[in-house]
Amino acid sequence: MTMRLRLLAPLLAAALVTAGCTESGEPPAPDVLRVGLAAPATLLPADVRDQSGRLVTGALWTPLGDYDPATGKMTPRAAESVTSADRTTWTVKLKDGGKFHDGTPVTAQSYVDTWAAIGKENWQASRVVKDLLRAKEITAPDPLTIRLVLDRPSGQVPALLSSPALVPLPASVLASRDWAGFALHPVGNGPFRLDGAWQPSGGKLARVADAPGKARVVELKTGDAATQYDEVKAGKLDLSTVVPGDRHEAMHADFAQRHAMWALPSVSYLGFPLAADHFSDATVRHGFALGIDRAALEAGVLGKQVDPAKSLLPPAVAPGERSSTCRPCTFDAGAGKSLLTQAEFPTGSTVHFGQTGASWLRPLAEQAGTALGVPIASDPGKGPFALDLTLMTPSPQEVLSEIVKATGYQSDGFADLLKSAEETEAGDSGEVYRLVENQLLRDLPVAPLWSGHGHAVWAERVGDVKATPFGSVDLSAVSVR
Repeated sequence: MTMRLRLLAPLLAAALVTAGCTESGEPPAPDVLRVGLAAPATLLPADVRDQSGRLVTGALWTPLGDYDPATGKMTPRAAESVTSADRTTWTVKLKDGGKFHDGTPVTAQSYVDTWAAIGKENWQASRVVKDLLRAKEITAPDPLTIRLVLDRPSGQVPALLSSPALVPLPASVLASRDWAGFALHPVGNGPFRLDGAWQPSGGKLARVADAPGKARVVELKTGDAATQYDEVKAGKLDLSTVVPGDRHEAMHADFAQRHAMWALPSVSYLGFPLAADHFSDATVRHGFALGIDRAALEAGVLGKQVDPAKSLLPPAVAPGERSSTCRPCTFDAGAGKSLLTQAEFPTGSTVHFGQTGASWLRPLAEQAGTALGVPIASDPGKGPFALDLTLMTPSPQEVLSEIVKATGYQSDGFADLLKSAEETEAGDSGEVYRLVENQLLRDLPVAPLWSGHGHAVWAERVGDVKATPFGSVDLSAVSVR
């Protein structure tokens, strides 16, 4: 290559990007990654509730750490350490030199002020601050130290603080409180910054620091999942993070070694009205649980976007090894009918399911009613109800607390058992949480149904695609050639 061509090469690559090569199908610049995704509901990290939002905010922010529920260990990211001598007073040491994309420093006060704002707003993460952390005092003794004093001991603090919903916000938006404006021009502390404003059609991310072999620019394009899947096949996109149900089987052939699936922090249950006469008996609840064909619903109305439950706790938050069998998670219509007969359930009267907007409730009611020989209507009533949860933390305490709140479940010793699990050091809490889970599976205030999973497919020029439940695909780790 002549010297003149060497000098022109980067200019030509930039011109191709500017000219919109992603639409024409021309090869992109070697350090540009083209990604398809569904439109996120918001880019305000404390209110994110969908995979697309987690994908983008995960690139714009760096959380305090990454928590693995299976081991109970936290790998520090923005934090240097998270420690406690008594599990009541916790100290977070931040790594020095953290900055927001606007150039202002990330300090301990940034977190203190952000968490105070989250506690005041009606965001998804509000329950993390108010109901799960429950700190009596959160202060910043110095610019790199956060001090939390809880109202009771908790070993779940590392899991809670690793939530990507608790990342810091810059002082400018904390002062203006222009949350809607900030969601269109988010300013984080992560490996990418947003280049320009977020548009309904997507946006562009620019890497903050050099990373050889990785994308310098990420072009994010929102759109139809089937169209984006086909665009990856045709080379017009590099990676898509949504795979529609009718492409689910083809994915394995179309992208043999270039697809991934991972657990999402979403879980669904069928809740039971424990105070209602017909459902006060656990035998009846078990009968209804056995009458649900989860696999048929997964392949039908749910479009192969979920995994049928194999335990009460979803994979995204389940601590320790998981090997036991979940009997109420199986489909056995004959056994379900027998349990209802044993409990003298009045099978001739119509069961009205609780009012809900869940798309799956009517098909489930029709299917279970046929399997059990019980007339079931999805019309509003005082019967079973849908419980769809989007989790904000990898702590099992969150989902268990939500189950108790939704059903009003009480039992001798259960509150103490759940309290003991919370208080136990994270690495040792798995065994206690399994005891909690076993009691709930015995009494069955909710029937486990399914948990969500994410998909990604990518082109041959892409590698190192990794995903986590709370971060989606890690765009900073993806390599391009």
